[in-house]
Amino acid sequence: MLQNESYTPEEISKLLKVSKLTVYDLIKKGELQAYRVGRQMRVDQEELENYKSRGKETRLAAPAKESQQSSSSIVISGQDSSLDILGKKMEAQSSKYRPLRSYAGSLDNLIAMYQGRADIISTHLFDGDTNEYNIPYIRKFLVSHSFIVVQFVKRRAGLYTAKGNPHKLSSWEDLKSNKIRMINREKGAGARVLLDEQLRIHNISKDELKGYNNEETSHLAVASAVANGKADVGVGIEQIAKITAIDFIPMIDESYDLVMLKSGKNQSLISDVLEVLNNADFKEELQSLGYDCHGIGQIIWEQ
Repeated sequence: MLQNESYTPEEISKLLKVSKLTVYDLIKKGELQAYRVGRQMRVDQEELENYKSRGKETRLAAPAKESQQSSSSIVISGQDSSLDILGKKMEAQSSKYRPLRSYAGSLDNLIAMYQGRADIISTHLFDGDTNEYNIPYIRKFLVSHSFIVVQFVKRRAGLYTAKGNPHKLSSWEDLKSNKIRMINREKGAGARVLLDEQLRIHNISKDELKGYNNEETSHLAVASAVANGKADVGVGIEQIAKITAIDFIPMIDESYDLVMLKSGKNQSLISDVLEVLNNADFKEELQSLGYDCHGIGQIIWEQ
């Protein structure tokens, strides 16, 4: 007799040794039945055992063909809390959507969309050759797809330092000092790409940066490492600096945009997302959290 136990998608991904996005894909397609407790999705142990007993393990490596059953689940992938608000607003707006959240970095989001494992993704990827955000990367990753890029929010990205900025940091070149210990983001994160591009532009070798290979997986974790004295500097966004005991040195205004694939079945989803983005209450909620919503909802690229 199975105990009345349940698992989060993250726990299931570890048990089955697959990515979290694969688990979300299984839930989305109805192959794993999930339910929500607050903001968190759960799957009962009995349901997991039933899934395994149906002999579908081999389907985890390559996503199965679309289920014949209609599903209202959509996967929204990205790490910013603004996406949590978007998911709640979409669910409140229409009962046909059951948003599932995946907290992945920008590059992993594009891979997930290319592989059909996410419906709405966010990106904030700086390209040093064009001085643009997002479009150069999206066009390369989704080269064989039709897609739409929608302006979401603007954020200021920069350097986290201890209170008072004791090392007097003001530029990317200042990171070369051997007295400065840094904390980095994981590979694929937008903040990591921003740092790497700035190092390339300024002809700085990553080997010159003490702590370059020390990684955390969120802006908050990076800010906490700086606040706790485990590092002297990290790259992150202004919103997080405001809620932690650190200083923030703005370096660039970044575009945090949304991407959706264009297809017949996605036309309704695109329309509904644009409706939420242009909702006055939604924009007001984001602005109250410090986000710049100028231009939100505008289509900035379509292919």
